[in-house]
Amino acid sequence: MAKPSFNQFADMLDDAVDRIPDRFLRGLTGGFNLRKETKREDGYYIMGEYVEDGFGGCYIVFYYGSFVALLADDPITVWEKEIIDTVLHEMQHHLEAMAGRDDLAQKEMEELARALQKGE
Repeated sequence: MAKPSFNQFADMLDDAVDRIPDRFLRGLTGGFNLRKETKREDGYYIMGEYVEDGFGGCYIVFYYGSFVALLADDPITVWEKEIIDTVLHEMQHHLEAMAGRDDLAQKEMEELARALQKGE
């Protein structure tokens, strides 16, 4: 299978998030959202992001275009793995936010600092 269509990707994402036990979804008031666009920051593709918004609550956004840009014609198994990895990553942000922690954010900042120092 070549690149999944937006709708096929949405179904794959739904399959992944439907397996998350409800107890981990507490406080995720805006749920999971999928956008067609590509998102980049500092030269990196953003596959998903956890958002804490005073008006919209807490929610997770996935960027189909970023998956397309990075995975192109990779096998569907690679797409499925990347979706699962991204769901887990964003859920870690959510769970840490609920617990008043920011371990993952700190790790990401350290990773970014190393990349900037190397000129990547």
